[in-house]
Amino acid sequence: MYLTRLKMIAVLMSVLLLTSCALMTKPPREVEIKTVPIKIKITQPVLPRPIDMKDPQWYVVSEKNLDEFLGRIKKESGGQLVFFAMSPGDYELMAFNLQEIKRYVKELKEVVVYYKTVTTVEEETNGTPEPENP
Repeated sequence: MYLTRLKMIAVLMSVLLLTSCALMTKPPREVEIKTVPIKIKITQPVLPRPIDMKDPQWYVVSEKNLDEFLGRIKKESGGQLVFFAMSPGDYELMAFNLQEIKRYVKELKEVVVYYKTVTTVEEETNGTPEPENP
């Protein structure tokens, strides 16, 4: 009898110990999640130096001025004579290609300038950075 009473007390004490912590707990806190954009400083590449193109000397030679041209070239170049020939249609193609290169470089520069202005942190007039909007 004493042993059963002891067992009963032990079981009751165990149940009380195990459940007493569960009765005093606080309800769980509500978790609040915020998404805040973080501005990252992006280093800007140094723009390449501008193209320094030299103007070549172009000569227009026809049957009428061929002898005069040959004499002038032999005199200026020390007797060496070299011809590069191009038809008028090919010259137009070359001019078109150069305009395409010029257009492409201009548009590419606009893209670089756009990304540079978008990714640079703007500063106020007094030199302190603007506060970030959350």
